Amino acid sequence: MPIKQLTVFLENKLGRLAEVARILKNENINLQGFSTTEARDYGILRIVVSDPDKAREALKKAGFTTHIADVICVGVEDKPGELLQILDTLTEKKINIDYIYVIAGTRVVLSVPDIEEAEKILGEKGLRICF
Repeated sequence: MPIKQLTVFLENKLGRLAEVARILKNENINLQGFSTTEARDYGILRIVVSDPDKAREALKKAGFTTHIADVICVGVEDKPGELLQILDTLTEKKINIDYIYVIAGTRVVLSVPDIEEAEKILGEKGLRICF
């Protein structure tokens, strides 16, 4: 089952990331994981939250540009080779990963073109799909 990831586009200036965190806190939305990338003038914040629709509305109301996408979250153990098992499994089936990041240390979020197929393949290998 895919999870919802919220992407927030930010100007690369002081306090913008804190503003997002403050909005989430004020709306009582738990920030479960995040990833950032940046360019000179802007940044991209990808977040997994307890209520993505509510978060999106609150952020849009505050003037942020947002996007919601389906992603996969795979549970892993904290031991060598866990990421490699995911990568080898998807590579073997010719499923490309658009981007990847870790949340809460033992969960890996993946963006792939066919979530249902990737979840099926990973599940068949005994990997735990979380959330």
